[in-house]
Amino acid sequence: MSGQIILETRALTVGYLNKAVVSDISFQLHQGEILTLIGPNGAGKSTILKTITSELPCLSGEILLHGKQILSLTASEIAKQIAVLFTERISTERMTCFDVAAAGRYPYTGLLGLLSETDRAIVRDALQAVGMLSLADRDFRKISDGQRQSIMLARALAQQPDLLLLDEPTSYLDIGRKLDILTFLRSYVKEHQIAVIQSLHELDLAQKFSDLILCINGHHTVEAGTPEEIFQGDRISEIFAIQSGSYNPLFGSAEPIAVSGEPKVFVIGGGGSGIPLYRALYRAGIPFAAGVIHENDLDYPVCSALAVKVISEKPFEPISDDACQQAVRMIKTCETVICSNQTFGPMNAKNKYLCEYAEQCGKQKSTWK
Repeated sequence: MSGQIILETRALTVGYLNKAVVSDISFQLHQGEILTLIGPNGAGKSTILKTITSELPCLSGEILLHGKQILSLTASEIAKQIAVLFTERISTERMTCFDVAAAGRYPYTGLLGLLSETDRAIVRDALQAVGMLSLADRDFRKISDGQRQSIMLARALAQQPDLLLLDEPTSYLDIGRKLDILTFLRSYVKEHQIAVIQSLHELDLAQKFSDLILCINGHHTVEAGTPEEIFQGDRISEIFAIQSGSYNPLFGSAEPIAVSGEPKVFVIGGGGSGIPLYRALYRAGIPFAAGVIHENDLDYPVCSALAVKVISEKPFEPISDDACQQAVRMIKTCETVICSNQTFGPMNAKNKYLCEYAEQCGKQKSTWK
């Protein structure tokens, strides 16, 4: 169940020097939700974030924070409600990691920037939350890029915002740390009932960790929806104008274009057993065919992208005589047959026959090498 609306945009247009970059941005973001911006480089993701923070003026439309026009709020009022983490590297001189994180308390400390014991406790809690409390006394310049990113996140959390804006928060992080950060954010927004707007390049992670997706494509148009609404069919390929391959929304992975030419190898796969082989054949520049693969099989999306020809069968149906005969004809024209699947049941029993047929023809190999 959705909580209160923290941020709302209505027909918002953003850009620079009165030149529109993205138009007609309308969405509502509630407590406990993560909204992720996706789109090509230069499409306007950072421009949207900077406009929401009032770093850039909006060209038209409205931005409402807790129902109030953001233009009516003072900089101090905005800073107490919105925390920002952009990708720009900051320059520090003799600052510890604690000092950097403590900068998040600036909306509350006054002109002198003096920290109270309460402020210090909040900063320590923020460092602890991102797993960086042990680095509190370290020189910020002498830690890794990934650690710096986490310290900067702690700084944002120390502001105790209602809305957290993150521009590529997983930059500089290895895959383990990416998962750590996004899992933490997923839990943090629910526990503290705040909201997050972030931009991500990792589409698979955007799909898994977001409540809402805001798409900005190369034509500067916007589409908003749940991950289930956005990540389907060819929508991602269209948004990113993918021409040298395809995007698989089920696997959250990009696939290259199949090697062209008459198939030299026929792969009898299934159950995911053929996927490593399909990729190896692609890397070797070998055009291949695959079958007989059920359309709901784990192999199917990958071989559909990489194989020159796929002989398939409907889900939950035994392999038909017609599909089997198509495969036999393909085996006759190929130089080599590889049977990667050794498990056969009622639905794929004819694949066992195809393996035996290939062996009788002297074409079967156990591996590709």
